[in-house]
Amino acid sequence: MTQTNVYSMKGEVSGTIDVPAAFSAQYRPDIIKKAVLAAAANARQPYGSAPRAGMRHSVSTWGKGRGVSRVQRLKDGRKATQSPNNVSGRRAHPPKVEKIWAQKVNRKELAIARASALAATGSADSVKARGHRFDDSLSFPIVVEDEFQNLSATSEISGVLDVIGVGYDLERAKDGRKIRAGRGKMRNRRYRTPVSVLIVVSERDAPVFKGAANLPGVEVEAVGSLSAGLLAPGGDAGRLAVYTRSAMAKIGEWTQ
Repeated sequence: MTQTNVYSMKGEVSGTIDVPAAFSAQYRPDIIKKAVLAAAANARQPYGSAPRAGMRHSVSTWGKGRGVSRVQRLKDGRKATQSPNNVSGRRAHPPKVEKIWAQKVNRKELAIARASALAATGSADSVKARGHRFDDSLSFPIVVEDEFQNLSATSEISGVLDVIGVGYDLERAKDGRKIRAGRGKMRNRRYRTPVSVLIVVSERDAPVFKGAANLPGVEVEAVGSLSAGLLAPGGDAGRLAVYTRSAMAKIGEWTQ
């Protein structure tokens, strides 16, 4: 069985641990992409225009012989309206609330996608190909002692990640935070931040959840809540992930 190093709070190798069999799953980028896109589609909120938007006018047509286009015009004026080709007219094909965005994926495919995305986090080549930066001397998957999940200060968490060898990726995410192009900057998503480290812990109530909230691009998740969307954001496998020792023990209990 393959083994990996366990790093202490000072960045030193404090021991080794057996890598769970879940990290040897077959790499299936097609199923990962399918599962991630389906999850994104299921999270969408239906939207659409009012059924009678652009049609709330009293209109008539003037007919021929006036030297103007034969379109609907306001009865109390001459302004053209209501038709899709007119200013203030209705939209030709507006989005409809009744459109069904949901996508279904087989349970076995979701399990394969999660296992495959998890295995990709244990491959240094896959993580580097995704664009993450880290110390080349690191052993994958990256495992730290359980004391790490008890840290609640952002500076302490950042310091441990730095001495381990993944601080380069924190800097990449911090420097890559840019103002979003387009209308999104006016819709409460002004900035776009690159995806950085995923910290995987064993329990949902660990203090590290609060401490890591201020680190750009960093997410914390419990083992039981892992999904293909977290392990492979956007459907691109190979996210830089840091596991606690107890989290690795729980992953060892997984059955596909």
